Amino acid sequence: MAEPACAVRGIRGATTVEKNEAELIYVATQELLVEIIRNNNFSADDIAAALFSTTEDLNSAFPARAAREMGWHSVPLFCSQEIDVPGALGLCIRVLLLVNTTMRQDQVRHIYLRKAVNLRKL
Repeated sequence: MAEPACAVRGIRGATTVEKNEAELIYVATQELLVEIIRNNNFSADDIAAALFSTTEDLNSAFPARAAREMGWHSVPLFCSQEIDVPGALGLCIRVLLLVNTTMRQDQVRHIYLRKAVNLRKL
C-alpha cells in the first residue's frame, strides 16, 4: 500500500494568561506549542509557518519568541494583533501552525488550553 500523500494542514490552538507579562506569555505559548505537537505527532521540521496573534491587552512580548526559545530557528514566524471585538476573550494567545503531514484533515487535533477552552464551544 502506498504512503499517504503529504499535505499542508492548519492546526489551531489558543491559550490565555492571567496578566500582560512577558514571562507569562512565553510560558503559556510554549505550553500550548508542546501540547499541539504532542497531540498531533510532528516536529518543528514539519512546520511550514507559524502565525501567532494576541488580543489587544497583550503587548509585553511576542509569542514567536517562545517558539524561537524552543529551537524553532528555521520556522517562519509571524505575530499580529487580534481584532478587538467587544466581549471577546481577553489575555488570549492564538496560533495557526501550517504543518506538512500525512494526517487527514479530520485527524488534526486543535488544542485550546486554560480559559481558551471556551473558544471551541462557539
